[in-house]
Amino acid sequence: MNPTLGLGLLLAGLLTVEGILKSNFSPKNHEAVSRDQVGKGRRAAQELAKRNTDFGFRLYKKLSCNNSNKNIFFSPWSISVAFSMLTLGAQDSTLAEIKQGFNFRNMPEKDLHEGFHYLINRLNQRNHGHDLGLGNALFIDKKLKPQKKFLTDVKNLYKADTIPINFRNLENAQRQINDYVNQKTQGKISNLVKKIDPSTLILLINYVFFQARWKHEFDPQATKEEDFILEGNRTVKVPMMIHSSVYAVGHDEQLSCTVLEMPFKGNLSALFILPDEGEMKNVEEALGMNTFAKWKKLLNRSVTEVSVPRLSISSQYDLKKTLSSLNVTKIFEDHGDLTRISPHEGLKVGKVIHKAALKMDEQGAEGAAGSGMEVLPMQTRLKIKINRPFLLTIFDNSMNNILFIGRISNPSGN
Repeated sequence: MNPTLGLGLLLAGLLTVEGILKSNFSPKNHEAVSRDQVGKGRRAAQELAKRNTDFGFRLYKKLSCNNSNKNIFFSPWSISVAFSMLTLGAQDSTLAEIKQGFNFRNMPEKDLHEGFHYLINRLNQRNHGHDLGLGNALFIDKKLKPQKKFLTDVKNLYKADTIPINFRNLENAQRQINDYVNQKTQGKISNLVKKIDPSTLILLINYVFFQARWKHEFDPQATKEEDFILEGNRTVKVPMMIHSSVYAVGHDEQLSCTVLEMPFKGNLSALFILPDEGEMKNVEEALGMNTFAKWKKLLNRSVTEVSVPRLSISSQYDLKKTLSSLNVTKIFEDHGDLTRISPHEGLKVGKVIHKAALKMDEQGAEGAAGSGMEVLPMQTRLKIKINRPFLLTIFDNSMNNILFIGRISNPSGN
């Protein structure tokens, strides 16, 4: 079986990224300039990671209000990348709104784009036990005449596809977009767009695709059906995966929750946050950059038996309403200023569609044989059973950059 954890967001195409921003320099000083660019890109990326964490938790709280007791799963990083790309075409109050809503304020535009370009380059890789890719596409109405600079920048900095389309023929446009997405996802995502506003001039699609192997594998033969406690003390039977290893664990006494970090092979980890019974809302209200940093600090490595539900869920959002609640509105209005994309008056974004699917299971039969051979130190073994609603983040350890945020209320996806 292939990697045990797969996550997908609706996409434009799996694209690779070629290095850091290019500058005009001679071969003689190429190495020095490249090192300097990488250093600047890394510093900008570290700053963006902090800002993205804050944005991600703010967006989670908005989605949580509209999806009470339902599964939530999305990539704040993917959404931030897409809107950073759109800042290349925005001006004045429209640009200011995006910067404010996505926590880009007081960050020079050059640093913003260099930072995201660095992160895309770093994360869009297939190695170290994981496969992670990012893609963006802009479907642009044929009657628009996009500025050459905008098209060049979105391609070079964000590796985005720009695709001409006739939104006046809604049926054909919908079929073209869905066929494009279906092809790029090898049939994993179909019929993505079901209704398009006839006034749409641009439709933005973005994706992150992630597959990774657990560092400590689960043995499928140890998986057994157990009760998962839903809201209202209802239960559902779920396959519970069980494994003992040395994990980083902790308990936040103030917020009454258990925190468990489970690493993947490579430089990515999953952080499970299990609120004590009746404490989910309190934990959700406290979500933020400082809370995430606190959880990371209170973790200690210990031999732990973990029980984690095998699950398969999906979420889809049209983010227009949610982003409007974060005061990002002008980009969706006729009088928004996107003239750096095209001088056409009244240019606006019609939809921002974000779809996420999470599948989490054992390593697979091929890798399971080695799991029984792990030698553990002789000490009292902790037991953590994730058998009620929990929060989940997946992040890059080197940057503490949160790629995905979720709330799993029902692992069966119902």
